[in-house]
Amino acid sequence: MSEEDPTTQELRLEQLQREATERERAEGSVEEDEAEQHERRAEKASYLREKLEQRARAEREAGGSDQKG
Repeated sequence: MSEEDPTTQELRLEQLQREATERERAEGSVEEDEAEQHERRAEKASYLREKLEQRARAEREAGGSDQKG
């Protein structure tokens, strides 16, 4: 069982899904401007997911030092 805050995990999954969706839309875009918009959105989702992963690690580390075996 994960010691990670479920909300953080849900947010990470949501950003992962957004990133994938936006990359698919970018690939399917006919206009270059539209493709660039979708790519920027995918990059933002990737960035947010990475930050959430850092938060999850910090939560695990903080939880691990507070818990007794």
